[in-house]
Amino acid sequence: MNVSEERVAAPALPVKRVVLEVVNFALVGGSGVAVNFLVFNVLLHALHRAAMVATVLASLIAMGTNYLGFRYFTYRDRAPGTRRQIGLFFVFSALGVAMESGLFYAGYHGLGLDGPLESNAVKALSIGLASAFRFLVYRTWVFQHDARRA
Repeated sequence: MNVSEERVAAPALPVKRVVLEVVNFALVGGSGVAVNFLVFNVLLHALHRAAMVATVLASLIAMGTNYLGFRYFTYRDRAPGTRRQIGLFFVFSALGVAMESGLFYAGYHGLGLDGPLESNAVKALSIGLASAFRFLVYRTWVFQHDARRA
């Protein structure tokens, strides 16, 4: 391989690493959404708990399973978990929930996108934007690279 081939091939590794990270993030996040809906429906419909109780408990359980998935799957190559990391994860997760809820509220109530198709589109967009925020803050501040492993 000559020098010009090395220059072209070198950027591929970081791009491949980020793409793999995004895929793993989506897998864990998708499983968190599934856990959230499953727990919510069991609590609300099978156990007849109040809707807000079901929503809050489902979100908390999903956040816990997401932490485990991110820590041991998506970001397993990063610095080991600490109290600081766990605290940051839940603070940023709460901010993501607030962002998602605020965006949904703005579209649903503020813009009047309250029909079945429109409300689902607004929900999907709000989840997508909040997930982009979570991806950036988790990889930047929560699951940091361990300098000793680099």
